[in-house]
Formats: sequence, structure tokens, C-alpha cells
Amino acid sequence: MSANAHEHAEGNRMYLVVWAWLLFLTVVEVVLAYIQLPTAPMLITLMGLSLVKAGLIVAYFMHLKFERSSLIWAMVPMWLLVMVLLFVFFPDSFRALDLRFP
Repeated sequence: MSANAHEHAEGNRMYLVVWAWLLFLTVVEVVLAYIQLPTAPMLITLMGLSLVKAGLIVAYFMHLKFERSSLIWAMVPMWLLVMVLLFVFFPDSFRALDLRFP
């Protein structure tokens, strides 16, 4: 087996392992959706699992594992945008709640 073929096999194995972890985390999320847990712990757990899955996807499938600066430039602005949008639209949820339940 040539060196290039060996590296290709190692790369395929890594992708399969990452895919298996993503599949496992998805199964855990689906199981959590059917378990009757209090809302706050369930949402925190689901958000944490989603962050882990997003990190795996960005690191391995978007090939940013060895590019720290690219990873930071990809994640930090998006995180800031999500936080700004969260704080912009979150107060509106209280108004909508008051409209539904006077």
C-alpha cells in the first residue's frame, strides 16, 4: 500500500468516527426529546450537545481543525450575531406571551 493510499484510509476512518459520534449525539438528542425532563435542564443539555456537534462539523468536515485563526474568525462573529439577535428578539417574547395569556 502506498503512503498516499494509507493517508486516504486514515482520513476515511477519521470521517467515519466523527460521523458515528454525530449520529450518537443525534440519537441522544432524540431520546431526550421523548424523556419528560424539566424544560431548563433539557434545553441546556440540547444546546450543549448541539454546540459539540457544530464544533465537530466545523473542525472535521469544514477542515478547520488545524486552522485556529480561521476557526476563530468563523465562530466568534457568528456567536456575537446570535447573541445580539437573541437580546433583540427576547424581550418581544414577553409581549407575545402577554398577548396570548392576558
